[in-house]
Amino acid sequence: MDDIVKAALAKWPHVPDCRGWLALDARGDWYMRDEACQRAGAFPHPKGSVVRHDKLREFIQRNYESDAQGAWYFQNGPQRVYVELEAAPLVLRLLDDGRIQAHTGEELQALSCWLDEQGWLYLHTSRGLGLVHSQDMGLAAERIERGEWIPQDITRAELPQRFGFQLRPA
Repeated sequence: MDDIVKAALAKWPHVPDCRGWLALDARGDWYMRDEACQRAGAFPHPKGSVVRHDKLREFIQRNYESDAQGAWYFQNGPQRVYVELEAAPLVLRLLDDGRIQAHTGEELQALSCWLDEQGWLYLHTSRGLGLVHSQDMGLAAERIERGEWIPQDITRAELPQRFGFQLRPA
């Protein structure tokens, strides 16, 4: 967490939480969801406005955490902004050299591998559950074929409880 965020928390400890305004899709993109977007339907239909500003995206990613109930949030100064998730708290990129990188830029290690009924591949990591980015399925298939990962079957509905996260924090 950024020092400026820690200082704001100390200065204003009782700022109300924010819900419904920020979301993470299955490709690792952040979306702002204003009131009109929220009234139009639940994430991901419609998604909202993608966050394209590099500095804002980096700020969100540096201050992205989860609480004790498995709700993921962005600590925006003194305000906790809960994040709606399309699939998982992390979106993972597989690098050619074998490393795994979360959408936040963190390098992670795979603890186990999971495959849902729609063919989406997930890795349980030291940071939590991550969905393997669709563009990296070729690299994932190579690791599976080499026996580095052995996918276990799971339904998408089972993922939040099994891995302790909330898709839509209440």
